[in-house]
Amino acid sequence: VQLVESGGGLVQPGGSLRLSCTASGFTFSSYGMSWYRQAPGKERELVASITNTGGSTNYADSVKGRFTISRDNAKNTVYLQTNSLKPEDTAVYYCAARLPWGMYWGKGTLVTVSS
Repeated sequence: VQLVESGGGLVQPGGSLRLSCTASGFTFSSYGMSWYRQAPGKERELVASITNTGGSTNYADSVKGRFTISRDNAKNTVYLQTNSLKPEDTAVYYCAARLPWGMYWGKGTLVTVSS
């Protein structure tokens, strides 16, 4: 199983980024996917999740209305569109797959929101 994130970077407050996570090593279309984040000095937290078909999504209260999770099963890729970014969104963002035989994580992509 391999999860590879991309799309992070430095953005000004109010800006947007689209994060991507490409998966391999398992049947992507059969499993839900999630995005987590970990800010400096804080615990990792769940940001958003999506079911295998994309028919249902869930978000942390702190990002509702600003972030959108989506997936393209033909490309084995899950996305996180982040809008109206705030300095408190600064964190390493991780893609995760909870499979029957274990939880898998990508290496993360850093999002820095600063003027």
